[in-house]
Amino acid sequence: MSDEIIRLTGIYKSFAGVRALIDVDLTIERSRIHCLVGENGCGKSTLIKIISGVYARDAGRVVINGKEFDELHPITSIREGIQVIYQDFSLFPNLTVAENIALNEQLAEGRRLVNWREVRRIAQEALARIEVDIPLNTRVEDVSVANKQLIAIAKALRQNAQLIIMDEPTSALTEREVRALFSVIRRLQQTGIAFLFVSHKLNEVLEISETIAVMRNGRIVSVGDRSEYDTERLTFEMTGQKIAERNYEFTPDLGAPALLRVEGLNAGAALRDVSLEVRAGEIVGVTGLLGSGRTELALALFGMLTVDSGDIYVENRPVRIRSVQDAITHGIGYVPEDRLTEGLFLEQSIGRNVVVRTVERLRGALGFTDLQKMDAQVDEWVGSLRIKTGDPDLPAKTLSGGNQQRVVLAKWLASNPRILILNGPTVGVDVGSKNELHEMIKRLAGEGMGLLVISDDIPELLQTCNRILLMRHGRIVEEIMPPQTDANELAAKLVEG
Repeated sequence: MSDEIIRLTGIYKSFAGVRALIDVDLTIERSRIHCLVGENGCGKSTLIKIISGVYARDAGRVVINGKEFDELHPITSIREGIQVIYQDFSLFPNLTVAENIALNEQLAEGRRLVNWREVRRIAQEALARIEVDIPLNTRVEDVSVANKQLIAIAKALRQNAQLIIMDEPTSALTEREVRALFSVIRRLQQTGIAFLFVSHKLNEVLEISETIAVMRNGRIVSVGDRSEYDTERLTFEMTGQKIAERNYEFTPDLGAPALLRVEGLNAGAALRDVSLEVRAGEIVGVTGLLGSGRTELALALFGMLTVDSGDIYVENRPVRIRSVQDAITHGIGYVPEDRLTEGLFLEQSIGRNVVVRTVERLRGALGFTDLQKMDAQVDEWVGSLRIKTGDPDLPAKTLSGGNQQRVVLAKWLASNPRILILNGPTVGVDVGSKNELHEMIKRLAGEGMGLLVISDDIPELLQTCNRILLMRHGRIVEEIMPPQTDANELAAKLVEG
């Protein structure tokens, strides 16, 4: 049998006259881990949907397992051993782990009655193959994101997967969970399964890949062995320009009070005796594994988590934050981790999302919104944050991930916060937009804002923050100075304890 699972030659695809793929050639070999990288909108998703039969190509050849297909449909692609695990995992949250893994198989066999003993056996075998143990009777909605990822892999294996395509598989995983996922991928690779790994996290791409293909503006611009690439070259190939991040340097004004000071904050088991301070112009990072208390700290400071005891001071004044409105009143803004469900009204226009926090200021004497002022404010923020859109009246869902994040930032910056909490500020954002967001964060700090950046993206923390607070079991256990550490040391600290 040939070493090739898929060979694509001269693939073209257009939507409404706009070319999404231009003369794309790609070969995927068995037992090999391939990575596909590129900025948002470069054509990665379209290419995956061509391979999986969701989209029909306009031109080009598709050969799978040595057979050429004039047309490719999803069922054909699946029968040829191609499985795609999307970011939503395509699992049924109200069904159990065992049902998600095995019911497709039972249905495909045309059974009228479900053999529940067989369902459990199939699920147990699938999970044993990837050497993980997840309670079979647990509803999928109650398991962690990492376990959902593993359930999706187990389900793919039961459908005789030869190639598993993983779309942003680590975007919501901790460092420890990423390590566990990579172990599973490497074990399956040894059994002959190939992977196509799609990710924005270049450090992970360089760690897991054997072959890398880089896309830009609908074309594959570079293909090679992993040894030919480093972060600098990948960034250049993806963007067409050299992007050099500068570390953030900060000298505190010790004579001025901290913008935010927290002393002995407690909130159930989530936060225990947490103390910290953020000064004007400072970017303080907060990191830790899921469950460490990092997100709960943000929620407590923004009035979304009840605090049992402790004191919060804003510019040396004691404040009580019992609601979101209290936090806003005291000049605190919060950009949440999940911008799609918590940060944006996706169906509403970009402009409405930008002004939603300040609409009261735009009302005239008779209580009507001054549309001219509103349009001027929208134009100001779209311009200053370089939100790439042809029309601010378009729904927010039409934007790329990086531009959606800019809209969430614009919403809070329009309300003039003194303290801004950013939770996972660049999750799912491509490398070019990520760099621009980092520079924006540094610029805001340079203008006197205090920022708390919550992240487990190690390069992001080291390049953006002047101090990093490590949390574990609801406590701050260590303060780390970026110039005195490196990515490997910080990664090791994350998984300790």
